[in-house]
Parts: sequence; structure tokens; C-alpha cells
Amino acid sequence: MPQYSDEVKYAARSMFLRKHKIAEIHKELKVAIRTLYYWCDTEGWKDLLRHESAQEAIHRRLVLLAAKEDKTQTDLAEVDVLTRSLERLQKLEERSWPQSDEADQGAKRTRGGGKGKKGRANKKHKNDVSQLTEKDFSEKLHCHYFEYQHELRASKKYEDRFILKSRQIGATWYFAQEAFEDACLTGDNQIFLSATRAQADIFRAYIISIAEEKFGIELKGKDKIELHTKKGKATLYFLSNNSSSAQGYHGHVYIDECFWINKFKKLHDLASGMAAHAKWRTTLFSTPSIVTHEAYPLWIGDEYNKRFKKKRVSFPTFKAMQKGAECPDGIWRKVITLEDAARGGCDLFNIERLKLKFSPAVFQNLYCCKFIDGSQGVFKLSELEECNADTSAWKDFDPKADRPFGNGPVWGGYDPSRSRDDASFVIVAPPLKEGGRFRLLARYTWVGKNLRWQAEEIRKLTQKYNFDYIGVDTTGPGLGVYEMVQTFYPAITAIHYGLQTKTALVLKTQDVIHSGRLEWDFRESDIPAAFLTIKQESTKNGGITYVADRTKSTGHADVAFAIMHALYNEPLADQPGGGCDFGISE
Repeated sequence: MPQYSDEVKYAARSMFLRKHKIAEIHKELKVAIRTLYYWCDTEGWKDLLRHESAQEAIHRRLVLLAAKEDKTQTDLAEVDVLTRSLERLQKLEERSWPQSDEADQGAKRTRGGGKGKKGRANKKHKNDVSQLTEKDFSEKLHCHYFEYQHELRASKKYEDRFILKSRQIGATWYFAQEAFEDACLTGDNQIFLSATRAQADIFRAYIISIAEEKFGIELKGKDKIELHTKKGKATLYFLSNNSSSAQGYHGHVYIDECFWINKFKKLHDLASGMAAHAKWRTTLFSTPSIVTHEAYPLWIGDEYNKRFKKKRVSFPTFKAMQKGAECPDGIWRKVITLEDAARGGCDLFNIERLKLKFSPAVFQNLYCCKFIDGSQGVFKLSELEECNADTSAWKDFDPKADRPFGNGPVWGGYDPSRSRDDASFVIVAPPLKEGGRFRLLARYTWVGKNLRWQAEEIRKLTQKYNFDYIGVDTTGPGLGVYEMVQTFYPAITAIHYGLQTKTALVLKTQDVIHSGRLEWDFRESDIPAAFLTIKQESTKNGGITYVADRTKSTGHADVAFAIMHALYNEPLADQPGGGCDFGISE
């Protein structure tokens, strides 16, 4: 058995007591699984947990999952199962509570209260936060805020807020905390509207984690959490963009990633109705998508100018909104780029590495708050939005398993790196019947890795998945990876770019997406951004080609083309006249 230091053993035990699974400890500390089980058995780690109740054990695991930054679909599914288990245990516990004890009855008789209206004694309040004060939140949370989060907190005085933000700067966490604090201190309802049910559950997981980690309070509730506050009951609602599920609610409204929500106008009208009273705030925040999105006219002020002014009123500039600005329509707007976040104390990013990882257009979109001009794009945002899926519903896929998709067939797609970008490899589950859906199971980005290293990674993946097909762009540097992979996977398919091939790739993917036959994890926001950068251009001889800044100096929409290479295995449908019509002129 390998020898490990006492520090490693202590770290492993600490993780085990915090409810990490053995497989998770193995992955984090690189300790053999057999060794971990040996330590667990011989040193009595399980005995150290026996003092915990079932509720405490489950809740500790739930808090651990909620705190993870990059949650997988398996993590989200586990959060859902744990939450339901806590709710069932709570109900069983409440049934076992005594109706009253002698001291309570005596106190009630002294007050003349008897048993109350229904002859039942007072019970312990569920989700009791009545003891929390503004000082508690200041000491536990506010002191850890970055500068821009303090600015967001100060903006609560505005009835309407609209924040354009960089990806992954902690906005969802901040607004979850803000709403929880506001509900605890004021008794006001809080409503979270998200593109998907799973996205709404991230709000819920953050709030549960904040309550437990910062204040030692265990919260229960799935679609909603009802808090017992000093000001009465405050309800937190977690809703997807299915408007029929939100009728009749009222409270402060939060809409996240609004620039990526389909049918935004309908949802915004609904939110405006829920926050119609003057006391309610409406807060929208999102990374940008394209200038043709339904939310864009609201952001730039066109909707206000069109409705209320004969002469156009100027709205603050991008630079002015980086400082936060109250606009002519009464909406407080703020822009937070990645560099703004860094200047505000956020040191969580390696900006130069991100510039290498993403093409300039995608980097500007995801991290610099720049919208994509979708007017020349060949893919529609509304259709790309329909590809967002809650992958926790994929019961046949477990990314943590040795064989994540069992023996199910998969297709691979590889797009090579140029001089300043990354290589991309995707794994797609093809439909089992004609006309069914493709599912993006996994995607990998390899930055600064040589061809042999990349080929070795593909070899490892072929041992975990049952590949029926791997398509590789061999036009340039991908040829080296192709030849290496061919030694252990002879069925690999070379895709050599030419006018007709490139057009076939785009048209095939357009057809799949237009037909609603492609799904990926809703959190992969750079995937639709990559597709949106692909544009149509005319060649010198009158033909049509497709570009996405695919030059040696600027990079390219790598993940989009990798997906296209995987889908390429399903041929375009034959046309009635025979053959395949690529829609190009020679």
C-alpha cells in the first residue's frame, strides 16, 4: 500500500467528515480508493459521524454541493434528492412532536390562551430566521464583498435595476444573498425567474448554503421556501420561465441571464405585473447575447424612446454605466466587465489565460459585456436557446462513473488549435431512432498542449466511452492528431475543409438545431456565443462560405466547429431530385 504523509491522511479524514464521497476524496487528493477505505475502516472514521442525525448528515452534504462553483448535472440531481429527503424527514419529525408540555400549557393558562383556536400548542417554527439582524449580515457577509457588490447593495434604493455583467463574477450568489437578507429583515417575498428549473435551483442552493454556513440555519423547501421572520412570513419562489407557473405571485423579482431567455417580452411583462406595487423591485442581470434579442431595446433605451418621446433622449454611455447610472426611463443600469471586477478586488481569474482560451469575439461577449451582431450570423439565438437543457434529467448519463454513458454509442468531434486558441473535443450521444435528439455529453478544451498529449487524451476517452465515430478537421494542424489517433482508433474520419465540406457542416448543424434535435447543458453559455460568431460570406467567384474569425491571429469558434464535426456523421437528407443540395453556387 502506498505511503502517504500524515497531512494527506488528515486532509482525507477532514473531507470525509464534511461528507465528501470516497471517490471525491480520491479525485481531490490522488489517494488510492482502496487506501481510503482501509483508513476509514481501521481508524473508525464512520464512528466519528454517528453522533449526527440523519437530517444533519444530509444537510452537511447538501451544503457541500451548494458551495461547488462548477456543478455537474449529477450534482444538481443529488441536491434535488437530498432536499426532498430533508423535507420528508422534517414532516416525520413534526408528526412526532408532542402537542404540548406541562410548562407550555401552564404558560398558556396564565396568559388565558388555553390551547388556542384548535386546541393545539405552539410548535417550533419551520425556517425560523426571526433572530437575524442587520448586524449579523454585516458581520457575516458584507465584509467579504468585492467593491462592485457593495455598489449593487447600494443600488437597492432603485425600483428597477438592469445589470450587464461578465460571466462568473458571483452575481447569482450576490443576488441570492441580497434577496435572502431582504426577506429576513423586511418580511418581503422574493421571486427568482430563470431560463430553466435547474438554473432556478442554483438560487435555492446558494440560499440554503448561505443560511447554513453563515448563520447555522437549516432551510427547507423546493419550489418555494417560506421563512418565519420578525415581520411575518416571507416566501422565496424559485421559478423557470414557464409563465403559467408564476401567475398570482407578488414580491421583489430577480431575472437572471435575461439576454439568453427565449420570449423575453412575455416573461418581462409577467415580472412587471408581479412587481407592480411601488414597494417591489425588479432586477435583471445577464451576460450579453446578440443585438437582435428581445431584451436589447430595453437595455439601450430604444423601448423608452419609442413609447414616450417624439425626440430621442440620450442614455448614458457604456463607460458611464460602468460606474452605475440612473437613466431617463428610471432604470438604474450598471456594466461590470471582468476587468471592472478585477479592479474591484476580484482576484479569481487569470485574464490572459482566458484570452488564449476563447476567440476574441467570444471573449468580448462573455467577459467584456459586448453584444454580438447577429445580423450576419447563420444561427438564430432563439433556436440556440432551445438547445439549453437540464442535463440532470439524463438518467442514462453519469459523468462521475468509470463508464459515464455505459455501453451506449457516442460520436466524437475534434477541432484543432491554431497559434492563439485552444483545441476542442466533444462527445455527443446520437439519437437511437431516426429524427431523435443529439445530446452533448462532454466537451474538453486543451490550451497549449502538444499534438501527442491531445491524442493521448482522446485515447483515454475511447476507454471510457463506446465511440462509433470520431470526426477530425485535418485541413491544418489537426492532421497530426488524426494520424496518431488512427493508430488506436482506425475508424477515425478525416474532414478536409473545402467550400462544399464547410457548407455541408453548417447546413447540417443548422438543420439539426432548427429541428430542435440538439441539447447541451444550460450552463455552457459560451457554446451559443460561439455559434453566433459564425457568419456567411461570399467568395470571389460568387459562392458562399462561412467564417468565424478563423485566422491564425484571432482564433475561432472552436467548440461550435467541434460539435459540427461530430454531427457530420449523420448525412444531410437526400433531396427529391437526388443528391445533396448544399445551397451554394460554383
